[in-house]
Amino acid sequence: MADNNSSDAPSVAVLGTGIMGAAMARNLAAAGLDVRAWNRTRARAEPLAADGVRVADTPAEAVAGAEVVLTMLLDGEAVLHAMRQAAEALPPGALWLQTSTVGVASLPRLARFADEHRLRFVDAPVLGTKAPAEKGDLTILAAGAPDVRERAERVFGIVGSRTLWAGEDAASGAASRLKLVVNNWVLTVINGTGESLALAGALGVDPRTFLDAVAGGALDMPYLRLKSETILSGNYPPSFTVSAARKDARLILEAAGDAGVRMDLAAAAAERLRRAERQGHGEKDASAAYFAAFES
Repeated sequence: MADNNSSDAPSVAVLGTGIMGAAMARNLAAAGLDVRAWNRTRARAEPLAADGVRVADTPAEAVAGAEVVLTMLLDGEAVLHAMRQAAEALPPGALWLQTSTVGVASLPRLARFADEHRLRFVDAPVLGTKAPAEKGDLTILAAGAPDVRERAERVFGIVGSRTLWAGEDAASGAASRLKLVVNNWVLTVINGTGESLALAGALGVDPRTFLDAVAGGALDMPYLRLKSETILSGNYPPSFTVSAARKDARLILEAAGDAGVRMDLAAAAAERLRRAERQGHGEKDASAAYFAAFES
């Protein structure tokens, strides 16, 4: 995580202080930036005041005078709604770093909004969940004009450890398309892990024997270990919730459909996540899709 503690450090407005946005705001403030934050439910943002973040009542209050606006909200509709509320106070020329997972279809509207309000727009969904966000160890998948990249990197270098520039036109969707491909793999691993552990239990196999069988080989991976431990512990603190994963699965299937690609595994994963959400596991970690194997 970079240290930007200097008199010319940019002021940043963070819109959305859920699991990811709160961690990003804390890291930006710790690096010496002037950070204002807004969240639809103010109570979720208020703890940030102890970390030097100024908590705003409205998006407009948060962005007033800010040089950088960072959005980290659920989806494209939530992002656009917040930015419309902020519109009257948005400083022309401000850099808008759109870090939410919004899919492909929402990007034209976001880009139009940026043009209408003379904002410099960077589409920059991030890879990582709660722990990497708290450590400033996210990977940023970005698309934006070359002349804004230095400004963007001053923020990206604080909230993340790596930035991958996928394209020069934010509106093209290059970064968001890449994010959907990565998240499709993430959801494949999450659901595969849950189903394998469920099958092990149903067949009378100790799940840890399964993990021992693949240990250190080509079939082993850190994410399998991480999600397995969450399931085996019976405790599901959210780092990437079932509901957020279900939303991402929808975006993946929409994009795949538009591209003419049949995604049978993705469709099955989406159904498992919907089932787990209906069972009341929506705010738990996405590994709680495990329960979809047992309940109708």
